[in-house]
Amino acid sequence: MLIFAIDDEPKMLRLLHRAIAEAEPDAEIMDFEDDELLFDVITGQGKRPDVVFSDIELQGCSGLELAVRIKRLVPQTKIIFVTGYPQYAADAYRMHANGYIIKPAEPARIREELDNLDLPKKTEKPQEKLRVRFFGNFQVYRNSEPLVFKRSKTKELLAYLVDREGAVCTGGEIIAALWENDSESSRKQYLRVLTNDLRETLAAIGMEKVLIKKHNQWAVRKDLLDCDYYRMLSGDVDAVNAYHGEYMSQYSWSELTAGRLHFK
Repeated sequence: MLIFAIDDEPKMLRLLHRAIAEAEPDAEIMDFEDDELLFDVITGQGKRPDVVFSDIELQGCSGLELAVRIKRLVPQTKIIFVTGYPQYAADAYRMHANGYIIKPAEPARIREELDNLDLPKKTEKPQEKLRVRFFGNFQVYRNSEPLVFKRSKTKELLAYLVDREGAVCTGGEIIAALWENDSESSRKQYLRVLTNDLRETLAAIGMEKVLIKKHNQWAVRKDLLDCDYYRMLSGDVDAVNAYHGEYMSQYSWSELTAGRLHFK
């Protein structure tokens, strides 16, 4: 939501901005002390405010005149007057203002006026998920395209973390699984390389939040994954029918989970 705040008194403008920000934390707020800059922003930059909070007593022109000019340029903009002069209320409503607040503007009053406006509801974009296939060979997809990994071990690292179903894994656990016969000390540096590589791979597609890292521990966020194994565990019939006895066949450490599935 884009909100314009207008007041030719700097102190009152700061108070108004603060109150709007507290009432509507997600809003983009632009402050103006005069009408000239405001109309430059509308006509020159193409900004279209959803709501304008304006003082009525302004130098150069009245807030009522200002509101009329704004409405001509952006008819859908909602105008709410903020003033210390209650006698202007009748004039404000006569020109179809959407609200009227007595100074000093309080966040609760601003919230009340915003709730009364017939503004278009913000539609939340569905959370994007990585699609993970465990049945058969391990594969990861984004928008139906396989995710490309620079290192095969980076891909295996992600497979192991997803297999753990969001549980926190230490560096020692990961090394023991991915390099069965190697000591932890000999693989610590390479594990750092892999975790950095995995983070960069996910960040490149805007999915860096999938990976959680705290100190020497790693995990994945299950809510950001669409995984056939997870869906099977939740009783999804299609996922159950898709399982034909093969579970990440390319990784020997996956045999433990595969063995549990055979008994389900």
